[in-house]
Amino acid sequence: MSEKRTEIGEIGEFGLIDQLNSKIQIRHQDTLKGIGDDAAVLDAEDKVKVVTTDLLLEGVHFDLSYAPLHHLGFKAVAVNISDIAAMNAIPKQITVSIALSNRFSVEAVEALYAGINAAAEHYNVDVIGGDTTSSRSGLVISVTAIGEVEKGKEVYRSGAKVNDIICVTGDLGGALIGLQVLEREKEVFMADPNMKPQLDKYAYITGRQLKPDARMDIIHELKELGVVPTSMMDVSDGLASELFHICKQSKVGVMIYEDKLPIDKQTYDTAVEFNLDPITCVLNGGEDYELVFTINQDDFYKLEKHPDIHFIGHVTKEEEGKFMVTKSETAVQLKAQGWVHF
Repeated sequence: MSEKRTEIGEIGEFGLIDQLNSKIQIRHQDTLKGIGDDAAVLDAEDKVKVVTTDLLLEGVHFDLSYAPLHHLGFKAVAVNISDIAAMNAIPKQITVSIALSNRFSVEAVEALYAGINAAAEHYNVDVIGGDTTSSRSGLVISVTAIGEVEKGKEVYRSGAKVNDIICVTGDLGGALIGLQVLEREKEVFMADPNMKPQLDKYAYITGRQLKPDARMDIIHELKELGVVPTSMMDVSDGLASELFHICKQSKVGVMIYEDKLPIDKQTYDTAVEFNLDPITCVLNGGEDYELVFTINQDDFYKLEKHPDIHFIGHVTKEEEGKFMVTKSETAVQLKAQGWVHF
């Protein structure tokens, strides 16, 4: 009798995580939250520690034909700091592990670490260790970030309540469209190495892809304003996908409004140039590393004048589902296409 084989693609990344998580046993009381949020949460007396790890692989998460090593080093740190931010915590330390093939010179590794060190300074974190090993293929970077927050102020995906307001920072879809531009220019260059890449007019969106910035500024501002979100995530796999996670963990539904979704003009115009629907890019584009969070209605007045926080909808009952009201006032069911890892 042949052994059953299930392809990872059949259950997807999150199905795989759920399956592995179901077999993991928590053995210590100070592990307050294990797998299932943006970061793990550990008890530390009057504070909690949050810990998160991300892995970036050449050929999967980045392409060195257009990603400068300095930017890549910065991004590797930023994507982890973004997960710390999503827990409403302040980052303190990171570890960095890299696997390198022999095509990388000492100077190349120094350029990578220049970006890592620039990010460490930018986010005020200490690089406290890691590992370096050889790789038979390309470059692999793994960063672990550790942060802390006052106990009771940590924010999970599971706290959204009916009638909470859904907020998102910055603008969305830019990183996805920036990637389209970079891939197109790479193809042009491969066909004719004498052609100079035409990136000047796409500076904002290519920057969103190559050097994203975790929104720690928002976390500090929320603290100053006395606002603790009821739930929060960073937008790494796409807005719709993150809203689905909040809905699942909080056992709620959502209603968002197309005309409230934030999109930069360069993102919009370039999406049209690529024959892509800009709103689909906003909903399903990954790697923006903005924050999506829910707040109690009582906190609205504290944030209503904030120039970079947008109110895009509200939380509904779970049985009411997940919908977007279009500009023509039609309610359409949200789909979470997001980034498919397998």
